[in-house]
Amino acid sequence: MKSALPKILHPLGGKPMVGHALAAARELEPGQVAVVVRHERDLVAEAVGRLDPAAILVDQDDIPGTGRAVQCALAALDSKAQAASAAAGLADGEVVGDGIEGPVVVVAGDVPLLDGATLGQLLTAHHADGNAVTVLTTEVADATGYGRIVREKDTGDVLEIVEHKDASADQLGIREINSSVYVFDAATLRSGLSGLDSKNAQGEVYLTDVVAFARSEGLHVRALLADDPMLVEGVNDRVALSVLAREMNRRIVEEWQRAGVTVQDPATTWIDVDVELAPDVTLLPNTQLQGATVVATGATIGPDTTLTDVEVGPGATVIRTHGSLAVIGEGASVGPFAYLRPGTSLGRKGKIGTFVETKNAEIGEGSKVPHLSYVGDAVIGEHTNIGAASVTVNYDGVHKHRTVIGSHARTGADNMFVAPVTVGDGAYTAAGSVIRRDVPAGALGVTAGQQRNIEGWVGRRRPGTAAADAAASANAPSGLGDQAQRQLAQQNAAGAPTAPQAAASQAVPADQAPAPGADEEGKSH
Repeated sequence: MKSALPKILHPLGGKPMVGHALAAARELEPGQVAVVVRHERDLVAEAVGRLDPAAILVDQDDIPGTGRAVQCALAALDSKAQAASAAAGLADGEVVGDGIEGPVVVVAGDVPLLDGATLGQLLTAHHADGNAVTVLTTEVADATGYGRIVREKDTGDVLEIVEHKDASADQLGIREINSSVYVFDAATLRSGLSGLDSKNAQGEVYLTDVVAFARSEGLHVRALLADDPMLVEGVNDRVALSVLAREMNRRIVEEWQRAGVTVQDPATTWIDVDVELAPDVTLLPNTQLQGATVVATGATIGPDTTLTDVEVGPGATVIRTHGSLAVIGEGASVGPFAYLRPGTSLGRKGKIGTFVETKNAEIGEGSKVPHLSYVGDAVIGEHTNIGAASVTVNYDGVHKHRTVIGSHARTGADNMFVAPVTVGDGAYTAAGSVIRRDVPAGALGVTAGQQRNIEGWVGRRRPGTAAADAAASANAPSGLGDQAQRQLAQQNAAGAPTAPQAAASQAVPADQAPAPGADEEGKSH
C-alpha cells in the first residue's frame, strides 16, 4: 500500500478492511474469533479492540507465511480451550484434550466484500460433504498472482493448491483460484500444521500445504466455487482498494434502492455499511452518508451533503450541508451551506438556514436560525427566531460558556450574546445589540446609542471624490435664492439640525425612544 497505515486498516464503506472480515466471521456465531497480528502490531491491535473487543489477539513471530499465522492462532485457541477445560475440573485419570474441536474457519483480512452468507454456505458444504478441508474458490479471467486449484478429473476433489510462483506451465493456465478462505477440521489442521516447512520459492510456510497433507491421509478435500469473483477479491494496492470500495458502494446503493429508497444519482451517492435508511427517503446527487447515520421516512438529503453519525427525522430536508453527531427533528430544514458540528439538536419543524454553524446547541421545536449566524454552547427554546448575523460569544479564551434563549423570543439582526447570558421567554432584542446581561421575559434588550448624522462630512473630509460629487448633486437646492442657499450651506457645514429635525428630536424622551432598527411597536427589521 506504500503507507504508514497497515493494509487491513485502510477503510472502505466506513470500516477498515479487517472490520469487514470480523463482521463476516461474527455472522457465523463462532465460539471464538482470533486475529493474527504482525506488521504494525499495535495499530492493528488497537483497531481490533474497538471493532471486536471479544476477539483474541495473536502475535505471529518472524516466521512468514499464512501457515505460520494459522499455527500461532491455533496454538492460542488450543491453550484457551485447555485452560477452560482444566478450570471446569477433571475426574480422576481424565486428561485435558488437544484443544478446540470441530470446524475452524480461516478468513483473510484483506477480502472486504466477503460476507457472512457466503461463509455460511461454505460451512454448510463442509458439514454436508463430511470434508476435512473445504476451500472457497472462484474463476477469474486473469489468474496472475493467485494460487491455482488443481482438481481430480473424475471426482472434482481438490488435489492441491499451487502458488503462482511454484506453478508449472500447465498449472498457470488454470483459471480457478484460491480465495484464502477455508474450513478445516480442527484435528486435521493441527496435524497438518505440525509438518509444515518453508521449502518453496517464497521461503514461507504455506497454509495450502495442509491440503496436500489431508490428501495424503486419504481425507476429503473439496471446494465451493463462488460465482461472484468480487466476493473473494483481495486488496494489494490502493488501486484495488478504490475498485472494491466503489463495488461495495454500488451494492449498498442498489440494496437500498430495492428497499424503497430513491437514489437520484447512484454514481455520486456514497453510503457506508452501517447507515440505516427508511422507505421513501430521497438521496440527491453528491450525497455521502457515513458512520451510523440514520434517515427516517420521507426525508430528503442533498444535493452536495455529507452526514456522519447524524440522525434525520421523518420528512426533514437537508441541503448542501456538512454535519456530524447531530440530530435533525421531524419536518425540520437545514441548509443550504450549513455546518452542523457535534452536539447539535434541531427540534421538530425547526430551521437552520444558509451559512449557519452550530455546535453543542439545542434548538427547540419550530425555532429558526435562518442565516449568517453561529450558535454554539446554547439552548434555544421553542418557536424562537434568531436574527441574521447573530453570534453566541461562548469562549472567553479559557472556558466555554452557555447562552440560553427562551421560547417565543425574537432577537434582532447583528446581535452578540456574550455568554453566560439568558434571554427570557417572549423577550426581544434590538438590532445591533451586544447582550451582556440577562434580558427578562417579555423585555426589550437594547445596547446601541442613538444615531447622530454629521451633515456635510463627505464634502469637507473627502472633497473631490465621486461620493462628494454625488452628495453635492443630491443636495443642490432647487429654486432657492442666493441668500437662502448660503444659509443652508452654513447650517450643513456646522452640522446643526434643521428645524423639522430639531422638533422631531424633542418629540420623544430619550428613555422612551424605540431602539435603533425597531419601529414604535418594538419590531426589529
